[in-house]
Amino acid sequence: MGHTTTAETGSGGLAATEHRLANGLRVVLSEDHLTPVAAVCLWYDVGSRHEVKGRTGLAHLFEHLMFQGSAQVKGNGHFELVQGAGGSLNGTTSFERTNYFETMPTHQLELALWLEADRMGSLLAALDDESMENQRDVVKNERRQRYDNVPYGTAFEKLTALAYPEGHPYHHTPIGSMADLDAATLEDARAFFRTYYAPNNAVLSVVGDIDPEETLAWIEKYFGSIPAHDGKPTPRDGSLPDIMGEELREVVVEEVPARALMAAYRLPEDGTRVSDAADLALTVLGGGESSRLYNRLVRRDRTAVAAGFGLLRLSGAPSLGWLDVKTSGDVEVPVIEAAIDEELARFAAEGPTPEEMERAQAQLEREWLDRLGTVAGRADELCRFAVLFGDPQLALTAVQRVLTVTSEEVREVAQARLRPDNRAVLVYEPLSAESAEHTQEAGRGEDPEREATVEAGNENEETAK
Repeated sequence: MGHTTTAETGSGGLAATEHRLANGLRVVLSEDHLTPVAAVCLWYDVGSRHEVKGRTGLAHLFEHLMFQGSAQVKGNGHFELVQGAGGSLNGTTSFERTNYFETMPTHQLELALWLEADRMGSLLAALDDESMENQRDVVKNERRQRYDNVPYGTAFEKLTALAYPEGHPYHHTPIGSMADLDAATLEDARAFFRTYYAPNNAVLSVVGDIDPEETLAWIEKYFGSIPAHDGKPTPRDGSLPDIMGEELREVVVEEVPARALMAAYRLPEDGTRVSDAADLALTVLGGGESSRLYNRLVRRDRTAVAAGFGLLRLSGAPSLGWLDVKTSGDVEVPVIEAAIDEELARFAAEGPTPEEMERAQAQLEREWLDRLGTVAGRADELCRFAVLFGDPQLALTAVQRVLTVTSEEVREVAQARLRPDNRAVLVYEPLSAESAEHTQEAGRGEDPEREATVEAGNENEETAK
C-alpha cells in the first residue's frame, strides 16, 4: 500500500475498514464469517450523466464490453470462470455509476479479484471491432425488449426527458438512443475506457468470509501496478430550482392494456435529511398495499388496479418522486388525478399519523437491513456511499437519520414539493379497439395483455446479461 487509512464504524455489529492503494484505488473490507462466501463489488464513478450529446448510451455499452474479454481472459471467459467456480456475477449502469460484482465461494475469492484487475488493467488489449459490433447489437436488442416493444416501456425515458430540461446531464436515460448507439465508434469506446476505467476513479469492496490481510495482499498484487489516469472531466452541473414552476404533461396513445397516469415530482438530492423525509412521505402515500393512495384508489374507489409512489434517489441532481397508477376498467385519468391531488393536499395539510410514521420508518429500516444482510448487498452499499458521498462508513449508519426524521419534517417536504406545479405527467391512452385491431392485422402490434411495469428503482439500472 502506498497509503493506507483504516477506520471502523459499526451498526448492529457490522464494521468496515478502508484502505487506499498508491494508484488511488479505494478499498473497503468488511468481515462476515457466517457463511463461506465472499462478495466483490467494483464501482466506477461513471454513468450516463457523464455522457455528451450524440454519444448517449456509451456508459451502458461499455459495461457490456467489459464482459467481452481482456488480455488474459478471452471472449466470454469472465462468465465461464466465475460460474465454473460456483459463483455468480453481473454488472449494471445507472445515471451516476457503473458497477461490476461477483459472489464467490471463499476459496475462489482470489480468482474474482484477478478477473476484475485484468479487465481494469488490460481490456484495451482485447477490445476490437468484432466485440464492439457484437455488444452494440446486444444493447440495441435490450432496448427493443425493455423499452420500445413493451407496453409503457418508454415511460421512464419520456418522464426523465420531461423532468430534466434539454441539455441537463440527466435528460437522457442510461439505455441511450438507437441513433447514438449506431454512431458510437471503436475509438469512442477506447477513449471512454482510458478516461473513466482507472483505479483512481473506482472503489473496490470485498465483504464476507475473508482474511483482511490476505485479501489486501491479493488486491495489491493484482491492482497495484495499474496506472492512475487524471484526465477525467468535471461532471456537468445537475442542480435545478427546487420547483419546476409548472406542470409538464405529455399524452401518449399506444397499444397498452389500460390507461395509466405516471408522474415525476422534483425532490431533494440524496444524502440529505430532507431527502429522507421525502422518502418517508412517499412511503406513507404509496409504499405498498397499506399506503394512502393504494387504499384510496384500489381498495375504496376501485378506480385503479395498481398504485405506487417511490423515490428515485439521485445525488448529482434532484431526485424524482415516481408515481405510477394503472386505471381499472373504463375509468378516465382525470378521475384518478383528482383523487390523487385530494390525497396529496390532505397529506400536505395534516402530515402523517403517528401510526403511519412508525410503519414507514420500520419499512425503510427493514429495506436497509435487507441490503446490509447479504454480503453482496453490503458490498454494494459500501461502494455506493464511498463513490456518491465520499464515506463508505455511512452505509452502516444511514438508517439512523431516517429514524430521527419527524412527522412535521415529512409534512413540510410534502407541502413544499408534492404540488401540481412541480411535476412532469405522462398519461397513457389505449388505442381504440378498431385501431388496435388494424395495427395487429398489419403485423406491427404486440400482445396488449402482456404485463409490463415501470419502476424507478429498476429503470435506473441497465444490466449486463
